[in-house]
Amino acid sequence: MSKPVARTREQFKFFFHIQTRWADNDIYGHVNNVTYYSYFDTAANALLIQKTGFDIQRSEIIGLVVDSACSFLQELSFPEMIEVGVAIAKIGNSSLRYELAIFKQGQAHAAAQGHFVHVFVDRANRNSTTIPKQMREVLHQYLLSE
Repeated sequence: MSKPVARTREQFKFFFHIQTRWADNDIYGHVNNVTYYSYFDTAANALLIQKTGFDIQRSEIIGLVVDSACSFLQELSFPEMIEVGVAIAKIGNSSLRYELAIFKQGQAHAAAQGHFVHVFVDRANRNSTTIPKQMREVLHQYLLSE
């Protein structure tokens, strides 16, 4: 299996800073693979909250993760400050595909990268719903730069 080409900082317009925690490390002395998905989830939701005003507690719609993947290119460990770059790869009728990359502080190339897909649904009945126009317009500013 060939190693993916590492994404670069220039491809992203939104970054979320995260301090790794002691509990993130596993017995092998590096951040456990499942924790990377937590970083992705936190950063993707930070983009929605900070840039679109999405209210995760009161909004009539919510985003459910239906697909995710991560490629691990370099080890991360505690203590380390990381930056998660978030870009929008595709805006569908009811779905968003995020491309994400985790950067060690000061490094130009990703230590890990992957994607996340949210499908937006009605909070009460869980039926898929259209992404609101205002959210869609803001997210266009964060489209992935190839």
